[in-house]
Amino acid sequence: MISRLSEAFFDAALEDLSDILHRCVHTGSSIGFILPFSHEAALTYWRDRVRPGLRQGTLDLFVAYGDGRIQGTVQLIQATMPNQPHRADVAKLLVHPDARRRGLGRALMTALEARAVELEKSLLVLDTRSSDPSRVLYQSLGFQISGEIPNYCRNPFENRLEPTTYMFKDLSLLPVVKTVG
Repeated sequence: MISRLSEAFFDAALEDLSDILHRCVHTGSSIGFILPFSHEAALTYWRDRVRPGLRQGTLDLFVAYGDGRIQGTVQLIQATMPNQPHRADVAKLLVHPDARRRGLGRALMTALEARAVELEKSLLVLDTRSSDPSRVLYQSLGFQISGEIPNYCRNPFENRLEPTTYMFKDLSLLPVVKTVG
């Protein structure tokens, strides 16, 4: 089950969200963090970086539930500059390592995209480490590569720099679904 998490339920979800982030970093996901990475650092990220966006209404946090816990998450961050009301960023698509290959990433992205359309966003943008498996998922969802920056991010395990790929999806090209009634 995919749902949008409100700030009212954030504290109840904090432990699961922190566990997912901690586990993803420790399995090599390039999501802005490097080892050593503590559980406390994961808690701090969610409390200090995500909660304020939820409170301000500039961030939508989607979660995937399974087996009584949150198994995955993704963020839709609305652009806040006056010349960018049409676009939003996709951030931190995370699926717990024990729950991968079950379609949760795709389901989370589908919910995020539906919310972006609801908010009248016509452009989604994201970046991912060029060698990351998520790049294949994003392309299968219709994201296009806009370019690659060499030596952009540090490998989470080693002191070596890796390229990052920037991607976008033009939501204005999606078919319009009209409701009857």
